[in-house]
Amino acid sequence: MEKYERIRVVGRGAFGIVHLCLRKSDQKLVIIKHIPVEQMTKDERLAAQNECQVLKLLNHPNIIEYYENFLEDKALMIAMEYAPGGTLAEYIQKRCNSLLDEDTIMHFFAQILLALHHVHTKLILHRDLKTQNILLDKHHMIVKIGDFGISKILSSKSKAYTVVGTPCYISPELCEGKPYNQKSDIWALGCVLYELASLKRAFEAANLPALVLKIMSGTFAPISDRYTPELRHLILSMLNLDPSKRPQLREIMAHPICIRALLNLYTDVGSVKMRRSEKPLSAVQPMSRGRTGGRVPSARARGGRVGSALGKPGIPAPLSSVYTWGSGIPSPLRLPMLNTEVLQVSAGRTQKAGVTKSGRLIMWEAPPLGSGGASLPGSMEQAQPQFISRFLEGQSGVTIKHVSCGDLFTTCLTDRGIIMTFGSGSNGCVGHGNFNDVSQPKIVEALLGYEIVHVSCGASHVLAVTNEREVFAWGRGDNGRLGLGSQESYNFPQQVTVPPDHEPQKVLCAIDSSMILTVKNKMLACGSNRFNKLGLDEITAEWGEPPQEKQVDEAYTFTPVRSAPLNEEDILSVDIGTAHSAAITDGEVYTWGKGARGRLGRKDEDSGIPRPVQVEENYPYVVVSVACCHGNTLLAIKPAAEEAPV
Repeated sequence: MEKYERIRVVGRGAFGIVHLCLRKSDQKLVIIKHIPVEQMTKDERLAAQNECQVLKLLNHPNIIEYYENFLEDKALMIAMEYAPGGTLAEYIQKRCNSLLDEDTIMHFFAQILLALHHVHTKLILHRDLKTQNILLDKHHMIVKIGDFGISKILSSKSKAYTVVGTPCYISPELCEGKPYNQKSDIWALGCVLYELASLKRAFEAANLPALVLKIMSGTFAPISDRYTPELRHLILSMLNLDPSKRPQLREIMAHPICIRALLNLYTDVGSVKMRRSEKPLSAVQPMSRGRTGGRVPSARARGGRVGSALGKPGIPAPLSSVYTWGSGIPSPLRLPMLNTEVLQVSAGRTQKAGVTKSGRLIMWEAPPLGSGGASLPGSMEQAQPQFISRFLEGQSGVTIKHVSCGDLFTTCLTDRGIIMTFGSGSNGCVGHGNFNDVSQPKIVEALLGYEIVHVSCGASHVLAVTNEREVFAWGRGDNGRLGLGSQESYNFPQQVTVPPDHEPQKVLCAIDSSMILTVKNKMLACGSNRFNKLGLDEITAEWGEPPQEKQVDEAYTFTPVRSAPLNEEDILSVDIGTAHSAAITDGEVYTWGKGARGRLGRKDEDSGIPRPVQVEENYPYVVVSVACCHGNTLLAIKPAAEEAPV
């Protein structure tokens, strides 16, 4: 240590103390790790020696430089390069909620990418790549990775088995105790890129078991839509649960947005400022492989799509159409569509949402106040309500297969059986154990250990059913709508007791009640039975109201339907409105509850017949599903000889 002058302690690691020192020979600041070896175990000594061995093999401008090591006072001293800009984790933390621009993200990422590529070419696994181990220069422009204390030098390209690394960055194969190779570093690299784009970790939880569940699900919150789809796709590819499907480093380096960042690193020499391209590299037309002077094929010739980097892209026709009506819209209004195909839709009091064929969530919203054109003074024409469409902001790493909207909140079900919610937390409907609003989809962590197969939202409560036929409920509990035996409300999922011999397969939520459709096509219901809309009154096949003692006002637990003929029929589809319901049996449609304004579809309809009665049909159609709202009933039908519903 006579060659160095200690200045101050800058950190304390697992194995020792880190000092900032001045090298007397050239007055250069260096870092010296002070690792006491006398009290260390054999494994700890091997780890310290390993770091020296690894650092000697590495020589790259984006890796902390190794100077020397020596023994002094029964301690191993490792002298290495000092990075005055602190860690990337500290840099991200200081940003608060101010997102980085994509060029800055890719500038950092390209340097990390080059460093890791150098490490892997030396047949070394880093095994602890994280933002805390990535260091910056004083101008926050140059990135260097360090801390190779648990790196492993592979004698061949065989796989390593030891489970090491920081829990938030470990890969799914490590969680399962499976062998791994460089692809585990690729997973950690994806976590670092995600953290640069979102300013938070991809996988975090209150405890290790919950963290492992999150990592094994492979689902993380979306990044902002301000970033390009190429960046979202790159993150998604590196955080693939299947190691074989994660890209190699050379494939990542060949990604268009990485090529541009890498070219900028190699061409921004010294203080010469280069002019950056205004267009992304992915928009550049490929050159013809034909003879010299060959024409570059046009966009139309390569796929029929007009528009490229040379012009504004044309707007293709929508692949499907969605209509809305009611709430002041007197006739079906066609909603604006993006270039996508919508397979399923849902509507709440303030929001409308759909699921596309590719698994993205599309939202329809009223435009901001003041953005619409003003009508002419004295105009008597009432403008039709307008909507704008957008994809859910920053959806990444998540494939949605079903969406359900409540009042001011939305619930999504992913293809991995995971529930994500966002919106108002006033009734606890988002299910996160509090009443906080959530602006972007967030995983309902209490259900991470279950595979959800169906979910439904009421006005202010939610029901979900698992692949093991378990039912969970949360939200407002008035009228017993949660089926938990009381009127208590819950802001996180509670398991519901279902009567024996009934296996739930689908759940339905209405404004103040709920239903379960079982595997054997039977109905269970709870909540408000006003006008017998749940079919819980004990009604026989004879006409007339049941006696008072056989009427049910409210049911606090899920109870089998008791009104004939529904208590004996197989129910194929059912839905609940505010004061009436409808069901489909084998070829027949039944409606019951409060009749008014034709909602029950019967000539003899009035407000005093709660008994389920068959709706007469005089047309050659087959009814395939039914839906009820406040004052209407909708039937999805198909021609008897066709398969597609109308």
